[in-house]
Amino acid sequence: MNILIISQAIYPSQVPRAFRATELAKELGRQGQKVTLYAVLGDHNYQQFEKDNNIKIKNIGRMWFSKINSAGTHNFTIIDRVMKRLFGKLFEYPDIELMFRTVNVLKNEKNVDCVITVGMPYPLHWGAALAKTLFPKKFPKKWIADCGDPYMGSKFDKKFFYFKYIEKWFCSKANYITIPIEEAREGYYKEFKDKIRIIPQGFNFDQLPIPNQYSPNRVPSFAYAGVFYRRKRDPTLFLQYLATLKQDFKFFIFTPNKDLIEPFIEKLGSKIEVHSYVPRDKLLGILIKMDFLINVENGTRIHSPSKLIDYALTTRPILSLDPYHLNTEIINDFLSGDYSKRLIVKDIEQYNIKKVVSKFLELAND
Repeated sequence: MNILIISQAIYPSQVPRAFRATELAKELGRQGQKVTLYAVLGDHNYQQFEKDNNIKIKNIGRMWFSKINSAGTHNFTIIDRVMKRLFGKLFEYPDIELMFRTVNVLKNEKNVDCVITVGMPYPLHWGAALAKTLFPKKFPKKWIADCGDPYMGSKFDKKFFYFKYIEKWFCSKANYITIPIEEAREGYYKEFKDKIRIIPQGFNFDQLPIPNQYSPNRVPSFAYAGVFYRRKRDPTLFLQYLATLKQDFKFFIFTPNKDLIEPFIEKLGSKIEVHSYVPRDKLLGILIKMDFLINVENGTRIHSPSKLIDYALTTRPILSLDPYHLNTEIINDFLSGDYSKRLIVKDIEQYNIKKVVSKFLELAND
């Protein structure tokens, strides 16, 4: 089967949607499918990566406004930031450029059996819908719109009302809409819910570190990996509480955005270590040595952080925090080695990339 995957970013980018597109392409290639993976590439050399994974990687096209790329060399200027502030919410600037790049990709690719657009950003889906409208005879036999989070139904980012017509338009064109969790279904319009299928994030279980590497640390050591959001996934109360504790501990944070934690770095001193994102295999090797892991809840059912799957794979206990109703008793229990109130991630086998890819192939062959 000839499968086309279109994403804004792929490996070596560490964001969840890049991981989604990359792992899908790799496993499809391992299973003998003909796979072409499009993204905004940057300067990374993919020659050996293509050979190792039996896939073809192509650049989605030269980007004039959208600076995000797979290599992480964004180089945002002051003008970029001003333009995004002025026009981001109005037009999905600068990501709206991806809509037109996606049209060009689908116009030029031939004999494609299935295309999978991996959003966010959603203009990738809009581009596929526009291509299907303009070139219906050239368009792939099946289109799967893979959505990490809802768009109009998002609890994090409110959109202007007119975007609902664009969302309904692209949903009407897609054969299937795939989302990672059942709870997210309520974030989509009812008339398209018959197109929705639940396909969670996928991981290659064959490349995991060995769980029995763990042994208790000299002082309680715990870690958080992921993005923070002000007034949503906000660590402020937790950090404030940690700053009041006299006991020794070590808190490792791996995040691309440090604004919310910077006020506490000096207060906590050697008790906290802040790092940028690291490659997933390296991160798992670090997390697996922690006494426990921190999850900061989103405060909504329809958004579930994909890092919980990584956390579960390490087999380390998970302390899940409500950022606005902090339960200090449970925090103290974890710090003393009592993990009885740990968060349990159920049915971990459903995240095996082999099972995830089989679900995509079922839709492609339907």
